[in-house]
Amino acid sequence: MNKGLFTLLGFLLFILGFLSLVLSMIGIQLAFLLWIDLPGPLFGFLIRLGMIIGGVIIVAVAQTDWKRERSESL
Repeated sequence: MNKGLFTLLGFLLFILGFLSLVLSMIGIQLAFLLWIDLPGPLFGFLIRLGMIIGGVIIVAVAQTDWKRERSESL
């Protein structure tokens, strides 16, 4: 897969996680993410944080130039 697709996926995951976290703090939930809070509010909070952190990690890894990193480490 290409860099752009992974970057887009990571960015969407970050935005959805952040938006879901902010909206849940004011009592609103996105309809397609209602399943997150079924086990409990703490579980839902941790999943939302995981979405945010996971999105950032995916974008960072997708934007890394691995060939340059290898050549600089030698």
